[in-house]
Amino acid sequence: MDTPKSSKLEIIIPAFRGHSQSFLMVLDGITEEDALKRIDDKTNHIIWMVGNFLDMRYALGNVLGLKEEFEFKDFFFQGKALDENLKYPTLKQLKDNFHEISPLVYHKLLEVSNEELDKAFPMGMNIDFFPENVLNFLGMCIGREDYLCGQMGLMRKILGYEGMKYDFDMNMKY
Repeated sequence: MDTPKSSKLEIIIPAFRGHSQSFLMVLDGITEEDALKRIDDKTNHIIWMVGNFLDMRYALGNVLGLKEEFEFKDFFFQGKALDENLKYPTLKQLKDNFHEISPLVYHKLLEVSNEELDKAFPMGMNIDFFPENVLNFLGMCIGREDYLCGQMGLMRKILGYEGMKYDFDMNMKY
């Protein structure tokens, strides 16, 4: 494993890399058609979940100083509700965005200092046990990614796909 500049990220870095792997494995074999299906018109579709996952990746990058902007931000920014009247991007387009942003964010995670992680980052939560700083924002993004991978895993099963395989790609370094 690469060693981060900040020891505060010794948990975040493996989680980030694990989520990168889970993201790709949970989507393995999902068709473009199935990625737009909803269950009883009550759930978000996989495309929305993937887009929200990517919105987290871009948010991580932005807070760490990256200037890259998610080309499909208008569909997904801050968990924007699913709109059935929109023509969402394809799963392929979103996967391409994933492969573009993830290595950049990973390298920023390795480079960030303790001082940068301790900087105030107002989130408007106003919870006394939750300091609103960059480190806790990173943790929230990682938690959201985990949640979304779980949702996609459930959708996989509901749509009749096999459960996710844990075939980690040891050559993927992000």
